[in-house]
Amino acid sequence: MRILLTTTSYQDTPGAHHKLLADSGYEVVRARGPLKEAQLLEIINAPGGGFDALLNGDDIITAKVIDALLPRLKVISKYGIGVDSIDVEHATKHKIPVLFCPGVNHTTVAEHVFGLMVGLAKHFWPHVSSVKKGEWKRVTGTELFGKTIGVLGMGRVGKEVLLRGKAFGMTPIAYDIFWDDKFAAELGVKRCATAEDVLKEAHVVSLHMNLTKENEGFINAQRIELMPKGAILINTARGGLVVEADLAAACKSGRLGGYGADVLDVEPIQAPHPFMQIDNILITPHVGSRTGESVQRQALMSTENLILSLSGKKPLAQFNKF
Repeated sequence: MRILLTTTSYQDTPGAHHKLLADSGYEVVRARGPLKEAQLLEIINAPGGGFDALLNGDDIITAKVIDALLPRLKVISKYGIGVDSIDVEHATKHKIPVLFCPGVNHTTVAEHVFGLMVGLAKHFWPHVSSVKKGEWKRVTGTELFGKTIGVLGMGRVGKEVLLRGKAFGMTPIAYDIFWDDKFAAELGVKRCATAEDVLKEAHVVSLHMNLTKENEGFINAQRIELMPKGAILINTARGGLVVEADLAAACKSGRLGGYGADVLDVEPIQAPHPFMQIDNILITPHVGSRTGESVQRQALMSTENLILSLSGKKPLAQFNKF
C-alpha cells in the first residue's frame, strides 16, 4: 500500500500516530500541504506516483484529483473535521470512503474562539503593538460579562463555546437545524427561529456552520446590518462563510466592533489583503485546532481510520455513505 501524507501538523508533532503509521508497513510519501489541485496532480502524475490512500488536511481534492488517482485509490482519510475541500460527491460516486475525525478538537477550537473574542473586546492588537513600539496608547475595552453570545451551528464546537460563554456570565442563544433539547435546557440556551434572529440579538456571534453552496458568503453587508452596532463576529469554521470585503468595510467604519477569524477564503493569506490594515480584525493562520493534545488526537484517529479501512474493517468515522 502506498500512502500520500500531506498534513504538516501531523508530520511536525510527536506522538503515537507516527509509530502506528510506521508499523502498518505502508509506503508513505510525504508532502507539505495544504496543496492545490495542480500541486496534487503533479505529485500523482509523477513516475511511480500512484497511491492507494490519502491522509490529508485541507488539500483541494477535486474530481480531477480523484480521477487521476483511480482506479488505485481506496480511501481518503481526512485529518480533521471539515470535508468541504474534498469533492465528496465524486468520491461517493466511485465508492471511495471519505473518513474524518469528529470529536477530537472541539475543546481546542472553543478556547481559540475565546482568545479571539477577548482579544477584540480588550483591543489586544493595538495595545500590544503600541507597547512593542515603546508607546503607551490606550483604548477603552468592552466587558463580555452580561453580553449575549450567539452561536450559529450548535455542534460539538458550538456547544463548547456556549459552555464557556456561560462561564463568562454571557447569555447564550443559538440556531441550528438539528437542535439538542437536553443540552439547551441544561445550559439555558435560547433557541432562535432563524440564523438572522441570532444576528439581530447577539453582541458576539460565533460561526460554527459547515460550508455549503447554500451558505457561502452568508455573512454579507445585508446581514451585518442586522447586527447590533459594535457587535463582534468570530469565525473558526470556514473563510467562505463570509464576504471578506464587506467585513473589512464594517470593521473599518465601526459598524462592527471587530472580526476575529482563524480562517480565510483563500489560504494562506494573499498580500495585499484588506484585513492587514484594520486594527479591529484579528486573523490567526488556521491554528485553532493546532495544540499538541489536539494534533495527537486528530492524527491518531485519522491513522486508525486509514488502517481500518485499508484492512477491510469499519473505520471509526466515515462521512459519506454508499
